[in-house]
Amino acid sequence: MTKTLRVAVIGAGRMGADHIKRLSKRIHGAEVAAVVDVDLARAQAAIQGIDGAVALASADEALNNGDVNAVLIATPGFLHEEILYKALEKDFPILCEKPLTPDAESAWKVVQAELALGHKRIQVGFMRRFDAEYAALGSVIRNSELGELLMLHHQHRNPSTPEGFTNEMLINDSVVHEFDAIRYFTGEEITSVQVRLGKATRNAPNGQHDPQHVLLETESGVLADVEIYVNAKFGYQVATQASFEDGIVSIGGDSGPYVQTAGKWGGNVTPGFEDRFGAAYDVEVQAWVDAALRGEIGGPTAWDGYATAACCEAGVEAQKSGERVKVQLNTKPDLYK
Repeated sequence: MTKTLRVAVIGAGRMGADHIKRLSKRIHGAEVAAVVDVDLARAQAAIQGIDGAVALASADEALNNGDVNAVLIATPGFLHEEILYKALEKDFPILCEKPLTPDAESAWKVVQAELALGHKRIQVGFMRRFDAEYAALGSVIRNSELGELLMLHHQHRNPSTPEGFTNEMLINDSVVHEFDAIRYFTGEEITSVQVRLGKATRNAPNGQHDPQHVLLETESGVLADVEIYVNAKFGYQVATQASFEDGIVSIGGDSGPYVQTAGKWGGNVTPGFEDRFGAAYDVEVQAWVDAALRGEIGGPTAWDGYATAACCEAGVEAQKSGERVKVQLNTKPDLYK
């Protein structure tokens, strides 16, 4: 068994660059061997100061580089499928940023490709599972410390959206995290999704209805809702309140210094997801590396990527119809049970 992962990071954009810094500075047991980007100059800039790393323009070059034995995929989601197949052919450990693929049909094909391999190689980048507060709430639920979990209430607020952020992307790029969180907390599949469109903010760009209210139900009848508000202006805020038989647990509230001065009081709101979940990303990537060195994966599976893709498809359909839409899932293979 290899003692060090030599990782090809495919995609040197916002997430890829963040992971390159993480792997080269804070993660033990792994090194950046190659960085791939269609913009070769960006890949070259990303490897500055990293001994032994090479900049490449294609995933094929990286996968066939004899110095690479693991892959971190941080490209746009529509490029994931082909890279995943090629990395599976090499039997490399894979950390794939969400989404696994952009739709349930292609995600299921990836699941089938991994099944043909006979063991799990793909870990999907749902980093919230590695957040300390998420882990604490998950422990309360699993240990039934407050009785049965009855309801989950989620708030997901972004300060603004980039140009081209469509109405569907509120579901596919934002609420996808809550889909995974609800599955993680309950240990169940989501069975239905409904999306309600109410009064919209003037700050939303043309073609985008913001905020939206997403209603969900799980297999045992746990009800969950998500306020997705992506042009909230004030900062980045992700919070959850869980209702139990014997109490309430809230996570993701205000934190940091509480200041009183000049007749005012308050604190700071995190400006973006890197600040809010930076520590969770570190834990996630370290868990992937540690597990990969044992020949395992250390987090969400390809099945989780497929199941959330199915939830997203139901969510987009519900967004358009206003109706409650059933989530369509294939039978879960034994490999993921």
